[in-house]
Amino acid sequence: MKKPNIDKRTRLLDAADKLVQQQGFNQTTLANIAQESSVPLGNVYYYYKTKDDIGYALIEHRTECIRVQLSKWDTLPEPRERIVAAIKSVASTREMVAQSGCPIGSICQELNKDGGPLADKAAGMFSAQLGWLEVQFQLLGQGKKSADHSLHLVSALQGVSLLTNTFNDPKLMLRETARLIEWVNALSADV
Repeated sequence: MKKPNIDKRTRLLDAADKLVQQQGFNQTTLANIAQESSVPLGNVYYYYKTKDDIGYALIEHRTECIRVQLSKWDTLPEPRERIVAAIKSVASTREMVAQSGCPIGSICQELNKDGGPLADKAAGMFSAQLGWLEVQFQLLGQGKKSADHSLHLVSALQGVSLLTNTFNDPKLMLRETARLIEWVNALSADV
C-alpha cells in the first residue's frame, strides 16, 4: 500500500525538478506538476500542501544530489583531481545548460528575487559547493587564498553557465572549463 505513495511522491518531485529546470519555479504551477507526473491535482495536496513545500523538497533533493557527488569526488586521491572532476562535471552538463540554464544558479537567482526562507534554503546549494571547494584548495596548499579561489571557480562556472544558456552555445562551456582546468593545474602550494 505504501509503495504507490512513494511512487507518486517521487513522480511529483521528478516532475517538479524537470519543469522548474525548463521554465523556472515561478512559472511552474501545481497543475503543471500534476499533469507532468500523471498524478491527479487533488492528490498533489496530499504530498505537498503548497508550492513552497514542493520547492523545499526540490531544493533538498538537489542539495542531496550535490552531497552525493561531492562524496564521490572525495574518493579521488588528490585535491587537484577532485577540483578538476568538479569542473569536468559542469562541462558534461553543457547541452542541458545551453537549453535550460544551470539547475542551481537558475533557481537561486529566481528565488532570491522574492527573498524569504525558500531563497535562503536554495542558497545552501552554493554554500555546500563553496565550502567543499575551499577545503580542496586548502588541501592543495593554497592557504589564505582558498576561499577566494573557491569563490572565483564557482563564479566563473556560473558566469559561463549564464553565457552558455544566453547564447545557446555549449562550446562556450567547453572553452571556459578548459581554461579553469589549466588554472587549477598551474596552482602551486602557497609558501
